[in-house]
Amino acid sequence: MPDFDAIVVGGGLVGAAVAYGLARRDCKVVVLDEGDIAHRASRGNFGLVWVQSKGFGVPEYQRWTRRSSDDWVEFSRELLEATGVATGHERPGGVTLCLTEDELDARRRKMEQLHLEAGETRFEYDVLDHAAVKKLLPAIGPDVVGATYTRYDGHANPLYTLRALHAALLQLGGRYVPNARVDAIAAAPHSFGVHAGGDTFSAPRLVLAAGLGNKELGAMVGLAVPVRPVRGQIIVTERVEPFLPMPTLMIRQTVEGTIMIGESREEAGFDDATSPEIVHTLAERAVKTFPVLRHARIVRTWGALRVMSADGLPVYEQSSEFPGAFVCTCHSGVTLAAAHALHYAQYVLEGALPPELARFATRRFDVRAAA
Repeated sequence: MPDFDAIVVGGGLVGAAVAYGLARRDCKVVVLDEGDIAHRASRGNFGLVWVQSKGFGVPEYQRWTRRSSDDWVEFSRELLEATGVATGHERPGGVTLCLTEDELDARRRKMEQLHLEAGETRFEYDVLDHAAVKKLLPAIGPDVVGATYTRYDGHANPLYTLRALHAALLQLGGRYVPNARVDAIAAAPHSFGVHAGGDTFSAPRLVLAAGLGNKELGAMVGLAVPVRPVRGQIIVTERVEPFLPMPTLMIRQTVEGTIMIGESREEAGFDDATSPEIVHTLAERAVKTFPVLRHARIVRTWGALRVMSADGLPVYEQSSEFPGAFVCTCHSGVTLAAAHALHYAQYVLEGALPPELARFATRRFDVRAAA
């Protein structure tokens, strides 16, 4: 008889959300986590719950992202009631600020594309000139020419969210095993034996949610998961007086008052170090955007590795060779946390992914390779 109803490999935001979603459905679940030596994207996440930059040319992604953003209100409330840990989630809407007319024109075209592709689900947005942005965010500088706004956007604290998910999982009887790097998987349809941390765990369901580790793990259950690291660098300032009532794509103020500034996208392999050049570029744009930041002291910088697929979209798939084995991979672990907990976990229990997630199956990479 198996030890558990489901095994989740990966204890970051993606794995913890799926595991919590399974546990809240009376599933006996264990999370196997490599620990702090893992290239954990959760600890370096910028914290946006963001819709307006997702799904250009892929309306399925835009709908999935927006569904998760809609669900975040209930998701956050549920975690707070269960654990007493506030995720810091707020949904005041969000803006993407532009410093040139070319930037604003490009954003306008992108937003119209999302609107047209949304079809009956509709995608509402506003394009704001400098004066309109100034009314919304009085602290902007003269270099801001305009912005795009949607009411769907918000932000949360990734670390508090991760803490709440782990606490809720344990309250529901889930098990968390740290320092448990997976060495081998004995796979058969609806039967998996996972060797990790010197022990073997068995279950009829297996969810691979180990981020960059999913490439190696997927091969053990017949899944090709082409993910690669993309580095992002972030700046955090000292606490300052509140001036930013809503998040922007690259700058947000936390509930504690600190300012987070990001985000770079660098092909740097598995190097998660920071660089003076990128930090300078980020800080320079931030000061142009909000001159009030000119005298704010930087207290920390860090680099972290995004989990990026070949086309930038999530990877959701059940193994055809070993049914019961699923992969759940994305670079938007905060934004999609609610969808993973409230919906993806249900699909795992049902044993099938719905048609609306077919766009994210691994076979899309075979088509690209053949072309």
